[in-house]
Amino acid sequence: MHIGDLAEATGLSLRTIRHYDEVGLLPATTRSGGGFRIYTESDLQRMLVIRSMKPLGFTLEEMGELLDAMDALAADGGDAEARAKLDDYMCRANEKRDKLALNLKRADDFIGDLRAR
Repeated sequence: MHIGDLAEATGLSLRTIRHYDEVGLLPATTRSGGGFRIYTESDLQRMLVIRSMKPLGFTLEEMGELLDAMDALAADGGDAEARAKLDDYMCRANEKRDKLALNLKRADDFIGDLRAR
């Protein structure tokens, strides 16, 4: 698929996808004869992982580290290190999600207080 198709499938902007390509998180699998980026279904899945990590506050480096661990696990079942990294990221994602949920509850309470006035 072309970059526009990937943008539509993920809800991300072309600029964001190009940025992830430039920093090495999601380089296009190949390029067309005209130099256009071509992405695969696997690339789409990687982009969905990246998109999911962004609101949790993971850095680009952390995103790359998790993608590397996931690639290792997909290729050959991975090793203990890749499995440990994945488990660590699952724990950290849960902690970040819980913090976001608490902040959302506080925001809801604040909005409720404002409505009551």
